Amino acid sequence: MSTASILRPAVLRPQLAAISILGSGLVALAVFGSGFVLAEPAPYEVFLTGLIGLWALFGLRISRATAPLLALLILFMVGGVLSLTVMADLSDGPIYMAVSGFLALSAVFFAAIIEERHRRLRLIFDAWAAAAVVTALLGILGYFDAIPGASSFTLYDRAKGAFQDPNVFGPYLAAPVLYLLHGLLTQPIRRAPLKVAGLVVLTLGVFLSFSRAAWALNLFGVLALVFIMLLKERSGLFRLRILVLALCGILFIAAALAVALQSEQVSSLFSNRTQLVQDYDGGHLGRFERHRIGFLMSMEKPLGIGPMVFSTIFPEDEHNIWLKCLTSYGWLGFAAYVTLILWTLSLGFRFLLLDRPWQPHLMISWITLIGHVGIGNVIDTDHWRHFYMLLGVIWGCAALEYRSRRQARAHRLA
Repeated sequence: MSTASILRPAVLRPQLAAISILGSGLVALAVFGSGFVLAEPAPYEVFLTGLIGLWALFGLRISRATAPLLALLILFMVGGVLSLTVMADLSDGPIYMAVSGFLALSAVFFAAIIEERHRRLRLIFDAWAAAAVVTALLGILGYFDAIPGASSFTLYDRAKGAFQDPNVFGPYLAAPVLYLLHGLLTQPIRRAPLKVAGLVVLTLGVFLSFSRAAWALNLFGVLALVFIMLLKERSGLFRLRILVLALCGILFIAAALAVALQSEQVSSLFSNRTQLVQDYDGGHLGRFERHRIGFLMSMEKPLGIGPMVFSTIFPEDEHNIWLKCLTSYGWLGFAAYVTLILWTLSLGFRFLLLDRPWQPHLMISWITLIGHVGIGNVIDTDHWRHFYMLLGVIWGCAALEYRSRRQARAHRLA
């Protein structure tokens, strides 16, 4: 064997490491771009599509652990493509399905790269938190008309950041809130000021979105995170830290609400949004009546009616992810989606309390996904970029767990 052939692997290893580092940096940049979706397709789609293509050239690997995710999303998309065949006017239907296909592929991509290197989880969540803070700041400054072009970051007197809709903007902030809160509870106190500042911005952004779904999602997420951490961490010092921080947080939120409600604009909108049932919920052909009629109609439409057709029949869109699956992806897509959600939640639950380097990210994603499934009953989460990131993170963490178990078994046998 020649000297060159012996040295070649040693030469290639630094090159592969450099490519891996560059790839991880590009992933972080792509995740950061997920906080800026003012139109479809967004820059996030364009950038991540190119990144996935490049990664595939360098050997993107779909393991047996992530193959079910790919299979279920393919079935979901087959249902969507079949729904296009019943549309009288395709119009924007193919574009809608193209975005759906990209988002499905993005979930598989995130799962695969996380399985390859679990340290990418921190990059992903750091980038997500940074994007959330920036887009929340845009929403806050826009709401108070403090920057040029403020109207671009508000809608119906509600903060929406760099999103199309306040009802997407608010839930996007949920996982970063939990990520910063987890760091506040577990990391040294010297790191607290930056996290507290981020939490203040995100909390105010969620509040000014005036999205009831976002309010409920973030409240549920915080309570669930604290509960699960109390189950996992049983030391008295940790519990005291949680108690002190919880009391400080409650006092701060109460004070912030008191200050914000001094504004007549904020006060009137807050009073209106805190009503459990709005006119457009319970009125004639309101949200709930549309759900009932839509589900009955879907029982007679095995292929669905096609994307964005529902709003041409009724005053508004479905505002229900289950009904959206039936109308836009048919019975096949609905069955695939329900199976995917149940499988994903069961995977996360199985590994939720294990002591692993990736456990915090799995816990945050699992809690946030449960919350999104809940608000999916009153809102459409179909094209939410961060929803597919959550799927990818959970499946990627599960794949890491399976791989670590295989390695431990092989070690024992050796």
